[in-house]
Parts: sequence; structure tokens; C-alpha cells
Amino acid sequence: MKSKEKDNNKDPKNKVIVSFISSIIILLLIAILISFNIYLSKSRYHLNIYDQDIKVLAVNDEKIVEKKSFAKLPVLKKDTEFPLVSARSVMAIDLESGSSLYKKDPDVDSLPASTTKIMTAIVAMEYYDPAEEIVVEKNGIVGQKMGLIVGERITVDSLIKGLLIASANDAAEVLARHYQDGREGFIEKMNEKVIKLRLTNTFFKNPSGLDEMGQTTTARDLMKLATYSMQKPYFREIVGTKKLDVYSVDGNKVHTLNSTNELLGEVEGVLGTKTGWTENARENLVTYIERDDKKVIIVLLGSQDRFGETRKLIDWIFESYDWTDVNIDI
Repeated sequence: MKSKEKDNNKDPKNKVIVSFISSIIILLLIAILISFNIYLSKSRYHLNIYDQDIKVLAVNDEKIVEKKSFAKLPVLKKDTEFPLVSARSVMAIDLESGSSLYKKDPDVDSLPASTTKIMTAIVAMEYYDPAEEIVVEKNGIVGQKMGLIVGERITVDSLIKGLLIASANDAAEVLARHYQDGREGFIEKMNEKVIKLRLTNTFFKNPSGLDEMGQTTTARDLMKLATYSMQKPYFREIVGTKKLDVYSVDGNKVHTLNSTNELLGEVEGVLGTKTGWTENARENLVTYIERDDKKVIIVLLGSQDRFGETRKLIDWIFESYDWTDVNIDI
């Protein structure tokens, strides 16, 4: 009898606990449903406002996403043969879609030669004011030069133009030596940028590109570097310049800069970017092309005919690929 009374006394408490838990579950479900509806509403309007490639159909004041358009994809034509090139390493991509157009050992370690100056220019552009004046303190630089003389005062802008147009080693060294932490600090800054851009197989030991143990890159890394640099209007304008005169600050010294890129102004759509050559590296060339609303970058390393082979690849790419629309229903 006593046992029965105890059981009866527990029933009201159990009912209260069960009721309490049920109420919490119901409230949680309601909160989840409200949050989900808010998310859907925000997502729908986010797509409508910010994604210009999304087509929106209006029905009874409701915005309904119909299709999303992506960058056109390059599709290789049937029975197309790939061209043969002497270059040790090659990579070509369509920038809009990120699609590979041509590859030949793109991850093989290679000597960058003067393609190094792409990074030298980026570091200089991001550190210096272009109008800053530098006094040339040393000479005796080997390789390609713009003709700087000891004691000459010249602007950073003129040095960067000499660096990229005429591939001037003396300009590279002056920019590096004037850095706040000296030449070694400048090179360290170059390698910090390598890490930030995730150039996993690149390392620099000097700012001009002269062959040195440990100075290395790959076609894939130069592709990333070229893509980054061509997003900078200042860089883009300079590498697209075929010939230019720059002057010392006092106007007494003129430096005539002729582009080392023979394709510039000769091949349709070529807008830069950088050449490179040493005896060990052979011929290197990074090329940016815009043609028929297509954007392509080609990197050749270790070629026996960089200009001829790049021209060959440009012609082959635009003859062998069709760029097709891609639409996905959402």
C-alpha cells in the first residue's frame, strides 16, 4: 500500500518534467525554422544584388533565381594535335576560367633569370613612392643595364621603368640597395611576398635574376606571379611600353629604354610582361595576351626560341579552342 502511494506521488513531477522538455524542443524547432527562413531571404537578395551573372525572374513581387552564368570555358576542338616546343617547362592558362590550355612539366625547378624582376618590381612598387629620388652610389653591375652612373639622382619611377622595359640589372640593384634594411632586407621582402602569394617552389637570392645557387622558380609559380602583377595598373602600363626615354632628376642624363619583348606591338593582343635570359637558364618569357575578349598567360622556361615558340602557342590556342558558355540551373 505504501509503495503504491509513492508511485502516485511521482506522477505529477514526471508530467511537469516531460512538459518542460517538450516545450523547450518546440521552442528550439520554431527558432530553427525562423532562422532558416531569414537565411533563405538574405541569400536570395544577396544573390540578386551582388551577383550580376545571375538572371532573376520576378513573379508576384517575389525574386526567384533562375540560372547562374559562369566564365566561358575553353574547349579543345576534336582531333587537335598539341604543338611541340623546345622549352623545358611551359604553362598556359585562360585567366577568366582558370583552365589550363597547355602544360609541359610546369613544376620543374628552373632558373628564373630576369623574370625575377617581376617580383623586384612588385616589392619596389609596394614599398617606395614612385616620386622618391635615389642617388646611385655604386656601379660595376654586370649584364643588361640602363646606363646609370655613380652620383646620378633618379626617381624610383624611372628605375622601375628601366627594370621592366629594358630589364636593367643596375636598376634592380639600386632599388634593392636603397631599401631601409639594405639589399639583403629587400631580398628578404621578395621572399616574404613569395610566401604570401603561395609560390611554393620559388626562392630568390638576388634582385636581378643572375644565376645563383638557390635562385629558383617554376612555370606554375611564375603564372601566379604574373597574374598578380598584371592586376596592378602601374605594372601593367610599364610592361606594355615598347620604348621610352627617362631622365635623371636634373635632366642632364637621358636613358632610352627599349623593350626586350619582341612580341610587344608585333603580335595581336600581346600586352607584356617579362623576358629572361642567362646562359644556364636559356630563354625565358612570360606573356600576357588579350584577344577577342579572352585573357591568356603563357610561361616558357628554358626555351631555345622563346619568341617563336610563344607566337606558335598563341596561334595554336586561339585556333584550337572554342570558348563555350556554362549555365547552371539554381
